[in-house]
Amino acid sequence: MKCRSIFLAGLTVLLLAGSCSTPRRCAAPELDLPQTIVPGGEADSLCLADLKWSELITDSLLTDLIHKSLERNKNMLVAADRVMELGQLHRLARAGWYPGLDARGYTTYEFNQSPDGSQKTRVEPGLKASLSWEIDFFGKIRWTDRQAKAEYLSSLEAQRATQMSLIAEVATAYYELVALDNELAIVRNTLTTREENVHHARLRFDGGLTTEIPYQQSQVEYAKTAAMIPELEKKIRIKENEISLLCGSYPSSVERSRIIDQHRVPQLNLVGIPSELVSRRPDLRAAEQGLQAAAAKVGITWAERFPSFRINLQGGLEGSGIEGFFSSPWAYALGEVAAPLFHFGARKAKYEAAIKAYDQKRHGYEQKVLEAFKEVNDAVVTFNSTREQVVLMGNLKDAAAKYVDLTRYQLQTGYIQYIDILDAQRSYFKAEIDYSNALRDEYLAIIRLYKALGGGWDLEEEEKK
Repeated sequence: MKCRSIFLAGLTVLLLAGSCSTPRRCAAPELDLPQTIVPGGEADSLCLADLKWSELITDSLLTDLIHKSLERNKNMLVAADRVMELGQLHRLARAGWYPGLDARGYTTYEFNQSPDGSQKTRVEPGLKASLSWEIDFFGKIRWTDRQAKAEYLSSLEAQRATQMSLIAEVATAYYELVALDNELAIVRNTLTTREENVHHARLRFDGGLTTEIPYQQSQVEYAKTAAMIPELEKKIRIKENEISLLCGSYPSSVERSRIIDQHRVPQLNLVGIPSELVSRRPDLRAAEQGLQAAAAKVGITWAERFPSFRINLQGGLEGSGIEGFFSSPWAYALGEVAAPLFHFGARKAKYEAAIKAYDQKRHGYEQKVLEAFKEVNDAVVTFNSTREQVVLMGNLKDAAAKYVDLTRYQLQTGYIQYIDILDAQRSYFKAEIDYSNALRDEYLAIIRLYKALGGGWDLEEEEKK
């Protein structure tokens, strides 16, 4: 009885050691989150990322492209297959909790010939079944299950992160393409004006009203404007090819809107609270699950330092001939204990290495959280700047248009020279392009901010539609 008590006490100590060592050696991440996401801002539970993409993007052509990319993009398909793979591996790990049952049927055919020439044959059919079950005293199976589950959940979050990045890439490329269309339209309209200028300058020169210089100046402006068209057309085709690739198709033309209309986006000072940012962004959730998987690996290496217990049960039927097959059942049970004795510190080194691997994951997770806050702050600053730039560029464009009208009138009355109206037209041309690019940048900034805050497309909701 005393020996039995000592054995049970020792076993209890080992079990407690196995269950408590991993949390003690695996330190929790040190985040120390700030009070607000944006310094000096407000902590509001409302957030721009709570909006659906359909509320943020109203262009139906862009929405169609996004749907197409989610269905056909090869990186999305790879992420989906990865989720399915790790789901099956998790199922495999969970099977370790239960006994394994195997069966084998066989037949032995024996032929003997005696020296006197007599022959004898013997047929012995058999059926064997075996059951094997490992008892998880030290948590190896439990930690293996947790590791597989964490890796599976991490793949789910990685899929959502890929999806979020893909949507942002498609939207960004689309707005850049529309902006290039706008710029090309501006250049072509300006080229028409330049052509009219060349015609009028030629008439004034032939009529002796001016020297040849204004006429040559008008030709230079026409040539400079015309030279911009091939470059813009090249950029447009390349951008179309980029969108086609994102949508999982070969290069083709992309249907899109022709004009960017400025719209007022929702209140962008609502960026949520720090804890929600950490829990919302799928890349951070994926990193957190990777951290859990690393902690489970530590638990596995700890459990491998202790004995494993396995119960094996075997039984079957075996007889001489078919008639004696069911009359010869047999069975036996085996309890197996396998314990590591001396490996020159290999198992301890493996355990310590797993702890350091966990520490690397922990520091990596802490770094990702810092980067997430930087991305949000950069996106907020960028959007506020671009929004202000849109207003300023709009004012500049209006002023430049009035300037052109005034110079055109004064040229007719003879108060200014032809070079003055060329300067006014150049200023308006540049202001038009700058305003178009400012509108583009505002769209890109809201996409980047929405992505940085962890906004995304609800696949389950879209599948219901």
